[in-house]
Amino acid sequence: MKRRQFLNAATALAAGGSLMAVPAQAQAPAEGVDPAAFGPPAPQPFDFEQVATLAQERSARLYVQPVAELVGSFANLDYDQYRGIRFRRDQDPLAGNATFRVDLLSPGSIFYEPVQINLVRDGVTRPIPFDPALLEFDERYFPDGPDLNTIGNMGWSGFRMRTPLNRPGVMDEFIVFQGASYFRAVARGTLYGLSARGLAIKTGSPDGEEFPLFTDFWIVEPKPGAESVRIYAILDSKSVAAAFQFDVTPGAVTMVRTRVALFPRVDLRETGLAPLTSMFWFSPASRRVVDDYRPACHDSDGLQMQTGAGQSLWRGLMSPRNLQISSFVDTDPRGFGLVQRPRDFETYQDAEAMYHLRPSAWIEPEGDWGAGEVRLIEIPVENEFNDNIVSYWLPSDTIPGGERTEFRYRLSFAGLPPSNLPLAKVRQVRSGRSINVETTRSYIIDFDLGMFRETLPNYQVSTSEGRIAHAYLKPLPEQGVLRLAFEFEPGRTQLSELSALLTDPDGLALSETWLTRWTA
Repeated sequence: MKRRQFLNAATALAAGGSLMAVPAQAQAPAEGVDPAAFGPPAPQPFDFEQVATLAQERSARLYVQPVAELVGSFANLDYDQYRGIRFRRDQDPLAGNATFRVDLLSPGSIFYEPVQINLVRDGVTRPIPFDPALLEFDERYFPDGPDLNTIGNMGWSGFRMRTPLNRPGVMDEFIVFQGASYFRAVARGTLYGLSARGLAIKTGSPDGEEFPLFTDFWIVEPKPGAESVRIYAILDSKSVAAAFQFDVTPGAVTMVRTRVALFPRVDLRETGLAPLTSMFWFSPASRRVVDDYRPACHDSDGLQMQTGAGQSLWRGLMSPRNLQISSFVDTDPRGFGLVQRPRDFETYQDAEAMYHLRPSAWIEPEGDWGAGEVRLIEIPVENEFNDNIVSYWLPSDTIPGGERTEFRYRLSFAGLPPSNLPLAKVRQVRSGRSINVETTRSYIIDFDLGMFRETLPNYQVSTSEGRIAHAYLKPLPEQGVLRLAFEFEPGRTQLSELSALLTDPDGLALSETWLTRWTA
């Protein structure tokens, strides 16, 4: 079983009716006017405000979470059997479009949430009801043919879209929506890895997380030659209903411009905006007790941030022994995201998972997001089969119930996020027990050598608890890195926040600020 295929399909989706564009009633012509002058009434074009209206209406009703009963050939499917059910390409709703295609995804296995999918053509929306005739069943897993006598109240479980992403004429997947409010995307030359979500509600809370669900989608048929596809969605949960608009442009950077209108049923206090979810098991900086042939195993190795004040931060990820929640307070952040920096095979040595090809995801807010924090949640794991890293923006102010609240952002998937600051970046971090003192920890931080080939910078290393000792800089020209090494003596402390920064003689930052958390 390959990981990432079935992660993150949490709870059930709420059912929702499709929204049809209905022509307005024609007015009676005035006396003496030729009726032929009145053509047929034009349908109202389907747009975001219609989706927002539906979401607002949904928020006024009591939330009910339906679960489709999986019957016949869709019941009790294992991983391989589920993969043996495929959408028939000759039934593609976008057949004939040279740029974009869509595959509707079957229910089954852990995907038991009915999703209504609609196609918007020429401004009018048309529902695509679930129909087993649009599927083909691999005879290896269904030797007697599929049992389609009863399909109950099942719906589609999601969809994926394809485009000539890597080679002309070859329709590669570039985005998939399936399971709760999760979706994943890839850029040219990358493979599926981390996920995005619609919202993160009470993540890491002792009261338990609330998983909102995408219940309805509208795929707007792209015009010939279009470079982007527009997707609308309704999200629903116990606390909030919301309307989403995704403008997706696949390519070397796959950009998802996102617009969200929230209609909370209650005041939202622990609701994360623009959430990302990933997997981190171990790296040279955080191995703990791992008996594995690979040097590293993760979909993302750090949280990168650019604050509203222009400070560039890099917080290396870890797989802690206990749940860890970190908060990075900010106002109007310029960007943040989960990043997979090492892009070479040697870092991972995994010929199946190909972690060096996993994309990074970067969030750029549009407009002012005000005061809040980038929150990072790290959950203990003992293998690579479960996502355990979550990041999102948490506003300081409560999002009021009963009111419309809107925000927008750009979400980009690429090998690495865009870089517009001339600062040295952390290339790799190593950590381990000191060879001299058992209770002391050694840290090795490799920055890009770049601008420091002629003159070494100053450095600042600090800790919130304990003591820093034996710090030094050493250039490694053949490796193209400037190594900052030091030892951390925790003493009696149980937790400490460490940071490091390269500066010029006046204290001006020449590198991003490296951050990590040490726990006993």
